[in-house]
Amino acid sequence: MILRHLCLAALALAAPAAAKAPAMHVTGFAQAGLANAAAYVTVHNGGPAADRLVGVTTPAAQSASIHNSVLAGGITRMRPAGAQPISAGGQIAMRPGGLHVMLMGLKAPLRPGTRLPLTLRFARAGSVQVSLPVLAPGASPAGQGHHGH
Repeated sequence: MILRHLCLAALALAAPAAAKAPAMHVTGFAQAGLANAAAYVTVHNGGPAADRLVGVTTPAAQSASIHNSVLAGGITRMRPAGAQPISAGGQIAMRPGGLHVMLMGLKAPLRPGTRLPLTLRFARAGSVQVSLPVLAPGASPAGQGHHGH
């Protein structure tokens, strides 16, 4: 009986710690720019339920939004992409030439070697703040292994 109570107490103490584990794991990078720039993130949903990436913000730009590059009639155009669904255990992978975070009206140039603070807002998981490395235009991180948090 005492052992049962100890096990229940241990489970009760462990449950809040497990509940606080971040559901969204974000990695990525930004590319340097003067007036506008782009950031590319991979978001893995480690939570038990589907979610949606509903928006992004950064103090480094006047606006930040999710865009997609679309090839139509031989011309590539960027279009707002809106909220992005992420299944439980699934991921969103933003890459140059496709889905990305568009940073418009930079308050100061993004320079290689610096970091970009970015807040991703999810419908269920809430806000996740990351700090992404800024790379030279056209560069990509070795192994895509840069962690944002």
